Amino acid sequence: MKAVYVDDAYKVVVKEVDKPAVGHNDVLIRVKAAGICGSDIHTYKGLHPFRKPPVIIGHEIAGEVVEVGPGVTKFKAGDRVTVEPQTGCGHCEYCLAGHVNYCSERGAPGIGSWYGAMAEYFAARELTVFKLPDEMDYDSGVLVEPFAVGVHAVRKAEIQVGDKVAILGAGPIGLLAMAAAKAAGATTMLVTDVMDYALGIASEMGATHTMNTMDRQDWTEEAKAEVGGEFDKVLIAVGVPGIIDQSLRLLRKGGRIVTIAMFHGTQTFDIHNLQNQEKEIIGCMTYTRVDTMTAIDLLMAGAVNEQAIISHKLTCDQAAEGFRLVDKKEDQSMKVLVTF
Repeated sequence: MKAVYVDDAYKVVVKEVDKPAVGHNDVLIRVKAAGICGSDIHTYKGLHPFRKPPVIIGHEIAGEVVEVGPGVTKFKAGDRVTVEPQTGCGHCEYCLAGHVNYCSERGAPGIGSWYGAMAEYFAARELTVFKLPDEMDYDSGVLVEPFAVGVHAVRKAEIQVGDKVAILGAGPIGLLAMAAAKAAGATTMLVTDVMDYALGIASEMGATHTMNTMDRQDWTEEAKAEVGGEFDKVLIAVGVPGIIDQSLRLLRKGGRIVTIAMFHGTQTFDIHNLQNQEKEIIGCMTYTRVDTMTAIDLLMAGAVNEQAIISHKLTCDQAAEGFRLVDKKEDQSMKVLVTF
């Protein structure tokens, strides 16, 4: 089969490899489309903390079941599916409570023996596979996984009807988190970024306010003035230096920050601003099954402007171009899909 490899930093190639073996509880999926995620770009740059080249990349997929292992009971050949790309040990307190994302033995595509998903075929455990509604196409199916990230962040933030929410970073995850916040009832949503085209997409997807923070020394004060006060919640979808401290300056007393982005290096912030005003900073790691199911339901309900966020569809032989587009933010790229 064809598989997309990050062979080395900034080097993407397509290789012919054997199909993955189908284990007792595995589902073999003929991949129809896969998305390029921001974390894939971290691998592409050689910066990902645990997914290192050379590796078959990818974890956002939708496709058709072609084979199942003898222990599989819920899926059959021909089913249209997507995958929640994480596994746990299945018996620790976290797995038993439905928090596979907390498991110390958590696995993911492209780590160890689990092939990445940007390939003609992808094998996944039955427990990680979800059927797509008949009305949902494969492009929408690819969005389930990244949208589940946003859904989980919004749930951790406890966004409520009427909340003012700042979303920092207008990449695909930030935009999908904004869509989840809107679905949860947020009425004021300010999105920040340094790319005007990304902010234009944010507006198309429902942002009430946008702000380009490039060369703005005191943009946090401008942002608060723009919406008429401090924010109830802040979702951080970009891991740049200083972003935690800036988020604290945006936040009302007793407000909550949720970190979604991958961070490199250290962050410094004013501890007095956090403690004296009882503000909260909450970590956010992937999602749970509940978030994946919610993401499917919300996509079916039209919560995401899919035409706005999907900017490119390329063949697998064009994957290197797709990674370059996303990394360089060229040609107004946003969510780039690779088709098989």
